[in-house]
Amino acid sequence: MAREKATALLVDLDGVLRRWDPAVNEAVEREFGLPAGALLDTAMRWSLLQPAVTGQISHLDWMAGVADALAEPAGSRERALAAVDQWQAYRGEVDQEVLAFVREVRAGGVRVGLATNATDRLDADLAELNLVDEVDLVLNSSVLGVHKPAPEYFRTACEALATPPRRVLFVDDDDRSVRGARAAGLPAHRWTSPADLPYLRAALTP
Repeated sequence: MAREKATALLVDLDGVLRRWDPAVNEAVEREFGLPAGALLDTAMRWSLLQPAVTGQISHLDWMAGVADALAEPAGSRERALAAVDQWQAYRGEVDQEVLAFVREVRAGGVRVGLATNATDRLDADLAELNLVDEVDLVLNSSVLGVHKPAPEYFRTACEALATPPRRVLFVDDDDRSVRGARAAGLPAHRWTSPADLPYLRAALTP
């Protein structure tokens, strides 16, 4: 029996629709004498990240925690704060091929939700990146109070799309999120590059 075609799309933001130039991080780390990878590695520590992406603390509080953790290698908390501020001034870049795909499928009647583990800064980022009107809805973990790959996240997303899970195609570059979506009953694809777009188009074409 052939699989039903998806009639809605959930697409991840970071690593799919938005990409980050690693040279920005590297330049800040060199300037402030931080070890290579220190900014992102510290920010992604689950003890710091989890409260921010579930709405327990603000983005600013999260970054303050990152600065605290980097105070010693930076030489002082003031230098660490300066490094974090300089790093955070860069908000990434939209992948124009992915954006064109999102526009294409929306024009064909497919509803698109942005599915992201994000902080309370997300709305400002979407405005800065001119993405506010490019999706039908935004599923921000810090607003929902639950993050990918929790089953509750995907259940809420499908309800917001008014579409059963088996008809919602989920695209993410994180393997845990992809496996979580599949466990929740969604067809899911792990994103690698725009070379994946023909497959995704086929999955959404009636």
